[in-house]
Amino acid sequence: MNIPFALAIHGGAGTISRQLMTPEKEQAYLAALRQSLEAGHAVLRQGGPALDAVEAAVRSLEDCPLFNAGRGAVFTHDGHHEMDAAIMDGRNRAAGAVAGARAVQNPIRAARLVMEHTDHVLLAYPGADELAREHGLPLQPAEYFFTQHRYDQLQEALQEGRMRLDHSQAQPAAGAPATHEDPKKKMGTVGAVALDQHGNLAAATSTGGMTNKRYSRIGDSPIIGSGTFADNRTCAISCTGHGEFFLRAVVAHDISCLMEYRGLSLAEACRVVVHDKLAPVGGEGGLVAVDAAGNLALPFNSDGMYRGSVSAGSDFYLGIYKD
Repeated sequence: MNIPFALAIHGGAGTISRQLMTPEKEQAYLAALRQSLEAGHAVLRQGGPALDAVEAAVRSLEDCPLFNAGRGAVFTHDGHHEMDAAIMDGRNRAAGAVAGARAVQNPIRAARLVMEHTDHVLLAYPGADELAREHGLPLQPAEYFFTQHRYDQLQEALQEGRMRLDHSQAQPAAGAPATHEDPKKKMGTVGAVALDQHGNLAAATSTGGMTNKRYSRIGDSPIIGSGTFADNRTCAISCTGHGEFFLRAVVAHDISCLMEYRGLSLAEACRVVVHDKLAPVGGEGGLVAVDAAGNLALPFNSDGMYRGSVSAGSDFYLGIYKD
C-alpha cells in the first residue's frame, strides 16, 4: 500500500481566458507547471521532507520567467524588482520570510535561511539580501530579472497611473487582436503545499508583487497566517490573489481555524473562506491546500488559476481555467 503523500502548486490566479491564450503559450505554462510538480514529487516519492518538496517546486517556478516570482518578477514604480517569499514547517510552525529582496535568485531559499539560521521570522530589504549573501546563496544582477513583457506591463501601468496585479487579462478593444499579454489586473504569485510520507506538512509562497507598486508595498505572500501557513494538526496553505484582501481576512490561518475549531473538512473550510468570505468583498484569487490525511483542495473565485497536483498513486493534474 502506498504511504500517503500529496503535493499541490499554483502559479497565480486571475482573469485567465481561453480566448486570449495562444496554444503555444498555454503549452508553455502547462510544461512549466509540470516541471514544478515533478521537482516536488521527486522529493516526496523518495521519502523526502515536505519542506524540501515545497522549496523545490517553488524554486522551479521562480526560475521560470512566465511567473511573477524570481526571474519573472514584475517591475516596481522605480523600475526595479522587490520580491517576497515565505516558507512554513507544519511540524512546529517554524517559519521564515523575506520582503523586498532585490538580488537573491531564489527568494524562497532566503526565506528558509531566515527560518533555519536566524531567530527571526521576517526580514526585509536590504537585510534579506545581506543574509543570502552571507550564506552563499546565488545573487543576480538586475539584468537577470528583466523580461520584456514585464517591462511593457510597467510602461502601460505608468501611463494608466495605477498598480497592476498579475495574471489577469484585459479584453482587447474592438477590432484589436487578442493577445495573452494584455493584462488589466494581474494576480501573480507562485506557491506549493505538501504532505510527506512521515505525515508532515509544509507550505511555501513566492511573488514579485504588483507592477508599478510604490512605497515598498508588501502583500500577503510573506505574511505568516495570511498568504502562507502550515500546521500538522490541520493543513498547509499557499495563497494567490489581491494581497490586501487576503491580509485583512488572514486567509490561510482562517482556514486552519475553521478546521480546528469548527471541525470543517479541508474542502469546506476552503469553500467558506474563498467563496463566502473573500468573493463578496472583492477578494479575488485562490489557493492550494492539503490536510494531514493528504486531501487536496485548489479553490479559486477568479476565472482561472495556474495549478497542479499529484499524490501517492495518482496521476499529475494540471489546470489553468475553470473546469
